[in-house]
Amino acid sequence: MAQAAGGTSATYREVLGATGALLPVLSFFGRLPVAVIQFGSVLLITRTSGSLATGGTVACALALGQVAMGPVVGRLADRRGQRSVVLCCSLLNALAITCYTLGALAGLPTPLLVALGVLAGATVPGIGPLARARGVALVRRGSADERVVNTVLSLESTMDELSFVLGPALIGVAAFAGHPAYAFGAAALLVAGCGSAFALHPTATAVRPATAHAPREPRSRRPRMPREVRLVRLGLVLLGVLLGGCGAGITALTQKLGQEDQAGLVYAAMGVMSAVVGLSMAALPERFGLALRWRVATAAAALLSLLLIGTQSMPGLYVAVTGFGAVFAPNLITGFGLTERAVPRERLAEGMTFAASAFVGGQAVTLAVAGRLAESHGPAAAFTVGSVAAALAFGVALLVKAVPAAPGVTPVAATPSGSGRGA
Repeated sequence: MAQAAGGTSATYREVLGATGALLPVLSFFGRLPVAVIQFGSVLLITRTSGSLATGGTVACALALGQVAMGPVVGRLADRRGQRSVVLCCSLLNALAITCYTLGALAGLPTPLLVALGVLAGATVPGIGPLARARGVALVRRGSADERVVNTVLSLESTMDELSFVLGPALIGVAAFAGHPAYAFGAAALLVAGCGSAFALHPTATAVRPATAHAPREPRSRRPRMPREVRLVRLGLVLLGVLLGGCGAGITALTQKLGQEDQAGLVYAAMGVMSAVVGLSMAALPERFGLALRWRVATAAAALLSLLLIGTQSMPGLYVAVTGFGAVFAPNLITGFGLTERAVPRERLAEGMTFAASAFVGGQAVTLAVAGRLAESHGPAAAFTVGSVAAALAFGVALLVKAVPAAPGVTPVAATPSGSGRGA
């Protein structure tokens, strides 16, 4: 076991040697605003409008704006390069979050708030999936093996989990200090500062834009996405439904038990366990292939989600969500790993952003639907929605065969400009 731990540490050192120590820090704080605005929108709009229904509607519109434009941002990054696309989106997103927050404080009508929410979601720079694409490109051009690539994806998924633990915490602190709008102001500053720094980091040139080495081709001649990529996207939608159902159930159950203030702690327990397991995924042997790994992960999620349906107490809820959190990170990491392996290199950023949007979309729509089910039929109804989605995700995983490497998946030669490692 000590030898495995030492090998895992060495693999993470290899990843940080390729990316530089600063890049993960910038990408983490650059993606944190997404968690803040997604989790905080319901609280902000409910506080300013006095209507929970309005808060849910506007929050869903924000998430759907991100879902609709996420793949477009990725496609632009593939064609034009990450630097200009991320820089432009980061500054626009900071402005959009500011306008959204001011509109909420001014008590604008719901249709205007929905429009501002869509704008705030549509301008999200997609730093999480683009950081995955950049990290993979950096280690592949250093002749890294699949274990190092999987370590990149594990690190990125862990940072996602941590951001979705810290995001609600920031909202809670801001609400306690005076108003949720304070957290939105911090989010605008973070995406403007760290998002721009991520865009301008020297490693931005690691993912070479398609226009740098080939003329623009007609849409019909672009490399097509394999069948496996579409199946994985469907699986990620279902995983989003699973998390959305669990989130609505957790909120409803804590309210039913008169412990609504503990909802954030329950999310944190799930997120921390998920992050810990996500980091340890790098220790899995390569012979434990991605397709088999996804089947095991989805089956475990389906089984453990059943425990939530019968949970009726706070101690039971903490135990159930902690166990569930242990299998959620492997699902996301493997889903992104399958995507990275199968998508054509020319469409890597688009593939990663589409995968992230599939997950977010499933979660956003389900939060609204499962929330109403929980109000009408109790927390078990919301948990059941998630459990059914997990079972369907397992069915999708059974259809995914061993994914062949996409054309161009071999290590990329270093660019003449140097190693591309950050400070």
